Amino acid sequence: MSTLAINAGSSSLKFGVFSDDSCESLVTGEIDWADGDRHHAQLVVRPRQGTTTRSRVLVSDDSLAASCAIQAALNAADGALSITAAGHRVVHGGADFSASVLIDQRVKAGIGRMGALAPLHNHPALRAIEVAETILPDVPEIAVFDTAFYAGLPTRAYLYPLPYEWFQNWGIRRFGFHGISHAYCANRAVELTGGDPGRMRVVSCHLGGGCSTAAVRGGVAVATTSGFSPLEGLMMATRCGSVDPGILLHLQREHALSNKDLDRALNCSSGLLGISGVSADFSQIEIAAAQGNKRALLAFEMFADQVRSSIAAFAATLGGLDAITFTDRIGERSPALRAAVCEGMQFIGVQLDSERNASLRPDADIATAESPVRVLVIHAEEERMIARETRRVIAGLSPGANSGT
Repeated sequence: MSTLAINAGSSSLKFGVFSDDSCESLVTGEIDWADGDRHHAQLVVRPRQGTTTRSRVLVSDDSLAASCAIQAALNAADGALSITAAGHRVVHGGADFSASVLIDQRVKAGIGRMGALAPLHNHPALRAIEVAETILPDVPEIAVFDTAFYAGLPTRAYLYPLPYEWFQNWGIRRFGFHGISHAYCANRAVELTGGDPGRMRVVSCHLGGGCSTAAVRGGVAVATTSGFSPLEGLMMATRCGSVDPGILLHLQREHALSNKDLDRALNCSSGLLGISGVSADFSQIEIAAAQGNKRALLAFEMFADQVRSSIAAFAATLGGLDAITFTDRIGERSPALRAAVCEGMQFIGVQLDSERNASLRPDADIATAESPVRVLVIHAEEERMIARETRRVIAGLSPGANSGT
């Protein structure tokens, strides 16, 4: 008996099948659009027993991508009969959902409403939920929200310096994203270092298609770069990150850009892609920079500067630092980016071992033995976390129970 986990992201759709009893991985995989082609993608399937397969697939919309991923997972896990529950990562739960819930029509409607704030995530997640309902009609589905990790943020950390009535009347506040990943990395940092789980101060760096850093003390989030929508914070693959809102007002007034124009530009053609002009894929940017492409090098340097600045700021927020974690596609695969981020942070106790950084693979500590701050490269395990949370919710449901906030 096993649990299916679906993680619909902005540049990939990851999936996994995990045993119900021990949450052992049976199958993992992803459909990856990192090269920017939203019609054709690479499908990778990694069964626990068997050979990893890679193929190019035609997935011209979110529903086809979800169907392809779910069928691939089921085929590799010996069919649908063994699936007892399905868990879905949902990026934006807003104020309505501060914990994982059993999915029903009300929950789907709430996910859809939040789609305007997370258009690259919530709508694909909703399509995946609907596809799973068709393929696995009698299997309960659970929504696991990225925003739930930040439910306990202090008021001073989630309020914006805007008219207070906007918060009171319209719910304008910081929500935070990548919470599933940040929660896992903070807990894993304790395991890897033997730190005090109630006091350990971690800055977690989730660096992939979407990017954010989070300040975590004792396993609890106290600050994050991400905000009201997944646009805020660090520059990302195609998203702009934080910019002066006056720029947007200027573009509307002086250049007649519509809301649709701005939405498309900020979400789909900014960030690493917009600056480099090469690709949204960081590995391609690194190659181009090494070949002398000045815009690619500029994108690399801007990104490293932003990540470094956020770590230093959060070290002040935490009153010191015990560990930095790097995860997801860029965080795990780019030694050059990790080195650039850590350069100049000796003043807060970061001492990177260049040989370990270049040679070790997750999960690993790449700081020197003398470094007061540990630097950890941690393999992203969002799908396992989704499966664990799904089992927890299923176990707590009484007969006839409905979802809740």
